[in-house]
Amino acid sequence: MADQINSLEDLNAVAGVEPVAEEVPTPREPVRDDLGRSYATGKRKDAVARVWIKPGSGKVTVNGKDLDTYFARPVLQMILRQPFQIAGVEGEFDVQATVKGGGLSGQAGAVKHGISKALQLYDPSLRSALKAAGFLTRDSRVVERKKFGKRKARRSFQFSKR
Repeated sequence: MADQINSLEDLNAVAGVEPVAEEVPTPREPVRDDLGRSYATGKRKDAVARVWIKPGSGKVTVNGKDLDTYFARPVLQMILRQPFQIAGVEGEFDVQATVKGGGLSGQAGAVKHGISKALQLYDPSLRSALKAAGFLTRDSRVVERKKFGKRKARRSFQFSKR
């Protein structure tokens, strides 16, 4: 019994398996274009937003209009500012976004999703805070389609006994 196996290395030597080097996770690299901007696409309901961020004074432009004119409701403006507050970089980035489809609420959610993804691409160290807040996850809830034989998606026509 001279060929006793006492450890995993002995077993691998007998089986002829070479040891595999441990994979060290490589740190994420920032993704920026030639102009120093990061781009991301955000989606919410039927709205799709294309978002570019770059270092600046905190100016937000949506479809060529200022944030206060495009999203007049304070709640929608607050939604757009959430990723910057969570990441702790308020007023440090200029945002230029184009958004199509859906209503104002869905568009605000799409721009928020795009800003979050672009921030994470610009500075990968912000990823953990944005992920913990749930801003990098696309909200997949959409309006259910109308079925035939129904008044709406699920609502039936009124039943008449006679």
